[in-house]
Amino acid sequence: MRIASFEHRYLDGVLTLWNAAAVAEDYKELDAASFDRIFLSNPYYDPANAFVLLDEHGAAQGFACGCTGDDLPLGDVAGYITCIALAEAYRNDGAYGMLLGALEARFRELGKKQADVLFFNPMMLPWYVPGTPKHEHNNAPGVPVGSPFHVYLLAHGYAERTQECAMYLNLSDFDWPDEMRSKEAKANAEGYEVELFDPQLHNGIEAMLVGFDNPLWQREIAQCAVEGVPVVIAAQGGKAVGFAGPVIRQDNGRGYFAGIGVHPDHEGHGLGSLLFFRLCEAFRAIGTDYMSLYTGIKNPAIRIYEKAGFKTVKHFAIMRREF
Repeated sequence: MRIASFEHRYLDGVLTLWNAAAVAEDYKELDAASFDRIFLSNPYYDPANAFVLLDEHGAAQGFACGCTGDDLPLGDVAGYITCIALAEAYRNDGAYGMLLGALEARFRELGKKQADVLFFNPMMLPWYVPGTPKHEHNNAPGVPVGSPFHVYLLAHGYAERTQECAMYLNLSDFDWPDEMRSKEAKANAEGYEVELFDPQLHNGIEAMLVGFDNPLWQREIAQCAVEGVPVVIAAQGGKAVGFAGPVIRQDNGRGYFAGIGVHPDHEGHGLGSLLFFRLCEAFRAIGTDYMSLYTGIKNPAIRIYEKAGFKTVKHFAIMRREF
């Protein structure tokens, strides 16, 4: 076996490898176009941090990719491990060690102090929800728990910092229980309304978003409100105090949304639950087939998702090794 930097001449072999080894672990199959979109055309792609493991005949039996960027969260000190895929016959400590060592060496060369596997990685790997007709989630937020790579990392200096729960709901099963109707009536009595944003009725979106200190939300939700993309909001006296959305049906039938937030000054009124239920309702109203999301295993919001009918379908480990 030997390691080589990824070059286009290895593409067919890497795709064949991926579509056998990675797909067996629920990752979505790749073709030349999707490989280019996820890896090669990504602004954080580093040709010096993508590798193939070649056998004695020069055939690709492994593929590894990492990325870095000082503007990424933790990017000043961390390199991100995107993936290591190995053919089944090559899933051993030696092969994993060669590929992981190559990634870590590049991180060190760039002055990084640690290697991370986490959801901030800009190279998003789609995967299929087990037991569904290829319903997919657009990002794997870590290493699948119990996978060979997870086992290897645990045994070779990587600490599992937390786990992310991947959750799923077929929207044909969504229901609005009496408990939520009672909660909505209580919120209404306190002066709150949870509904789709209407610029003729509501204001204060940007001021509300500043309270979350989340640049993604500040950019995406504010832009959707301006462009007329549906967003569910909680409002008091017409002023936005929380949001859920945007409400976008993707071509694959999945409901895409960036998140849910209630301004700290307005917590404790059940608005988070109401926002999420209205979001599910809004997705179903536009013909969305399903929703998927991930959240921290200790996040109390799991209870909200479970009340809406979501089930945990997979766990991903967030991992780190400090050099």
